[in-house]
Amino acid sequence: MEHPPAVRSAIRKIFRRVVPLFFVMFVANYMDRVNLGFAQDELRADVGLSAAAFGLGAGVFFLAYALFEVPSALLMERFGAKVWLTRIMISWGVVATAMAFVDSAGMFYALRFLLGVAEAGFFPAVILYLTRWLPDSHRGRATSVFLMGSGTATVVVGPVSGALMEMHGVWGHAGWQWMFFVEGVFSVVLGFVVHRFLDSGVDTADWLTTEEKRGLAEVIDAEQEARGTARSRVSRWRLLADPQMLLFLWIYFAINVALYAVTFWLPSIVADIGGLSSFQVGLLTAVPWLCAIASVHVSGRVSDRVGKRRPVLVTLLVLGGCGTLLAVFVSPWAGLGALCLAAVGFKPASPIFWTIPQSCLDARAAAPGIALINSIGNLGGFVAPTAFGVIEDATGSTRGGLVGLTVVGFLAALSVLLVRGGGRNDRVRTRSARTPKAPKTPGTPVRATDPVPGAGPGTARPTLPSPATG
Repeated sequence: MEHPPAVRSAIRKIFRRVVPLFFVMFVANYMDRVNLGFAQDELRADVGLSAAAFGLGAGVFFLAYALFEVPSALLMERFGAKVWLTRIMISWGVVATAMAFVDSAGMFYALRFLLGVAEAGFFPAVILYLTRWLPDSHRGRATSVFLMGSGTATVVVGPVSGALMEMHGVWGHAGWQWMFFVEGVFSVVLGFVVHRFLDSGVDTADWLTTEEKRGLAEVIDAEQEARGTARSRVSRWRLLADPQMLLFLWIYFAINVALYAVTFWLPSIVADIGGLSSFQVGLLTAVPWLCAIASVHVSGRVSDRVGKRRPVLVTLLVLGGCGTLLAVFVSPWAGLGALCLAAVGFKPASPIFWTIPQSCLDARAAAPGIALINSIGNLGGFVAPTAFGVIEDATGSTRGGLVGLTVVGFLAALSVLLVRGGGRNDRVRTRSARTPKAPKTPGTPVRATDPVPGAGPGTARPTLPSPATG
């Protein structure tokens, strides 16, 4: 669908101002979430943690995240995106900074739990924000750019964390303490920047013209109407209990199990090569994520262009599973190459996945729906490092965990085939493009119950996606 000039102009401005800000926020978010993997050896030695205890501490973050995700998303609706995202950033930065002062296992668990509480709501808030600011045809690319922040963070966090780790002994503090302190303070400062430049809604954005605001609102309202008017009243909790929602929960859970297992344990796997300094380990761990950034960008553009998300997502999950399977049977250096393939598959799977529920959920249940998917799905981040730690303590190797990741990746790929729909919001695009040619009397409005052009007789515009080509 070709949007009017004012809408295209507004979209360009959003991609220049809002999307890059979210990108930087996610870099900081992901860095504070996963930098723990680089402090693993030194932190365990100083605090006295086993591999299983470390894995539990890494994973408890996601347990807290899951518990507080939905309440946080609902509070964001009450207080507005600007206030709530500022609160999230500053509070998580403070807790991340406090990680520099961990001196016991109990404090380690407590701060990781509080970090999850502080960050809860960040991801669904951004996804919902994009839903209310961009048409569906541009949301896949925007979501991919946003999620490239995590890929960029995994590239940046390696060399930066490795360099900070080598500050060991400066002013009497360990390298891992410097790492947590500096990276946490960065998030606090960024929180104040967010408060200055972020707007709560399109109507309050003084950098958009009146015509741009009006045109953008009309396009987005039309898409939300197409998703939400098939039923005059929709119970959001009944919607969340739909089997399709349960399928979303499982797929995103599986993606997170695979992704966070690779993220947290990649530094340890690279360290098995031997003879490397902390900075060199950090540099090498950046290699798979550099490949992943390119994959995120390409897959986002491809899925937007073809408008079919499912085949792209299945392909990515199969690639990720093949990468982890190869890493089991090859040498550490070749294993690094295999993990590049795993990162190329698993990393972009998340942004491609999110374009599917964005186009499926009723607009009135979008906030709790996205939050529920993200919170339950992120429990994969609890399961992955915890299971890896237990397996390493029991076997002395990470190979068993990599085999498990292979199975998870392939099962997730098969599950995607069961998703109904998975293309762009074709109902909106098709209606706008073809209604003038439809055999209707001039001036007769298109109703929500009118047949969808190109569909069978009597096909209405449903609240949940109908079986469609994906």
